[in-house]
Amino acid sequence: MDATPRDELPLDARTLPARYYIDADHFVEERERFFARMWACVGREDELARPGEAIVREVADESLILVRGEDDEIRAFYNVCRHRGTRLLNEPECQPGRRIQCPYHAWTYDLQGRLVGAPHMDEGPRFRKADYSLRPVALARWDGHLFVHLGHDPTPLGAQLGDLPAKFRPWGMGELRRAHRIVYDVAANWKLILQNFSECLHCPLIHPALQELSHYLSGENEPATSTYLGGRMELRDGVETLAMGGKSGLATLPALAEADRRHVYFYVLLPNLMLSLHPDYMITHLLRPLARDRTEIICDFHVRPEELARPDFNIAKVVEFWDLTNRQDWHVSELTQLGLRSRSYSPGPYSDREDLLYALDRLVVRPAEPTLDTAD
Repeated sequence: MDATPRDELPLDARTLPARYYIDADHFVEERERFFARMWACVGREDELARPGEAIVREVADESLILVRGEDDEIRAFYNVCRHRGTRLLNEPECQPGRRIQCPYHAWTYDLQGRLVGAPHMDEGPRFRKADYSLRPVALARWDGHLFVHLGHDPTPLGAQLGDLPAKFRPWGMGELRRAHRIVYDVAANWKLILQNFSECLHCPLIHPALQELSHYLSGENEPATSTYLGGRMELRDGVETLAMGGKSGLATLPALAEADRRHVYFYVLLPNLMLSLHPDYMITHLLRPLARDRTEIICDFHVRPEELARPDFNIAKVVEFWDLTNRQDWHVSELTQLGLRSRSYSPGPYSDREDLLYALDRLVVRPAEPTLDTAD
């Protein structure tokens, strides 16, 4: 995504020093600040379609269970047994049934997190099952997306989303269903991936297939906020969507205005959701920072349920286009990660069309730190 400049950046607007991408201690501090103290996206409601279905997600180095209960409510818990601290579930997607049982000493919890079985533990003054429920995690929903917050008393999710619910309501995201998933393991810092997603000056060189469908200077950015940043790109004449050949075979989403049928919206919802809204489908990229130089990315393709139910349903053109584009992006992000390790690196100048990157940098730099460094 590129930018139509709104304001010129400061004359000293430069990229961040290398330590923000290669320092292990800084990575840990950032993970706590962004992933533990903000609402982090962990998936979609349709991943938990029936009671007893569960997913396991990692946020800020914490393993979490999200499970749909028999009362049809989705809840989130720390994936930690209250007996000896054993991890309860290990599979990313699973169906524990009506109970979650610890594999160590068989302490057993119902789908509301209550301890219902504790072999060899007698109820009495020393022990009451009611005191040892799974530790809950704050959970919130937005139009089919699920978010968790590790804080004790988080502000409402709406404060983090700002005006996005109203802006993106026509896409009916809550009604869309996953059609395909690709999981990537990228040898790059998580912020490099967000920055790459937030500009398209690299598109003519890196993404020739994308350039054929949308001119890299067609973009217009919304002013960045402290919780999200993004904008839109315009499709070329005769192009229906971003897919191989410019056509997907999918019907246009029914509630879109005519102008939205000619654009694609790319937004970063901090800390970890990259949201791509197309005239006929949606892509979500969920980022999980594994290390200072390694990020797991879950890429999901979502369509209308009636499209998914068609006997001739085929999303291959979309998947092929974005798998190619993603891998090109991940490759240059990895090259940047390698370059940042060099003793020769020093911060370089931003152009006015890289305003979203500069805005993200300002969020990353703590207020007590010098804003700009010229060397490590």
